[in-house]
Amino acid sequence: PGRDPAALHVRLGDLDPDRDLELAARCGGRLVCPGDDEWPEQVDVLDEAGEIDRRGGPPLAFWVRGPRSLADVSGRSCAVVGARAASDYGVYTAAELAAGLAERGITVVSGAAYGIDAAAHRGALAVQGPTIAVLACGIDVAYPRAHQDLLEQIADDGLVVSEVPPASTPNRPRFLVRNRLIAALSLGCVIVEAAV
Repeated sequence: PGRDPAALHVRLGDLDPDRDLELAARCGGRLVCPGDDEWPEQVDVLDEAGEIDRRGGPPLAFWVRGPRSLADVSGRSCAVVGARAASDYGVYTAAELAAGLAERGITVVSGAAYGIDAAAHRGALAVQGPTIAVLACGIDVAYPRAHQDLLEQIADDGLVVSEVPPASTPNRPRFLVRNRLIAALSLGCVIVEAAV
């Protein structure tokens, strides 16, 4: 709704929904659409948000990998984010904050990047708490590659989420638009360490 289908026409030739669903199923993923029981209604607030690089608004759907319900775990959640080039103190603080949140049943949402994001996910996992990794690539793509094991752990007990189809690779604009999803899936946000 509200989008011009003609503007998407150029990319329609590359689309293969059956392939995307098959790739998602191969890694244990699924497609969650507005109206599904698992759809997190709080992301609908993105209707009112501005665009970044001509992208924005609510996602058309989420690709989700993991055993939990996206609506359930995002209903009581907090983003823990910050610098990729984090200090030791920042990494320690992010892990401690995330563990404390997770112990209280609050889902930790972050982007699975180096530094603060990874520390936040690890902190939640250390206390067997819920965590959501929101990716700028497909749910079957380990990015950064060094976090493949971390992403597998998150998918085993939490959720790995993306708005782009499986096999999609990350690019700079996708990280910026991904951040709006981290914010919308969370009821609060802690920026542990970041440049001015």
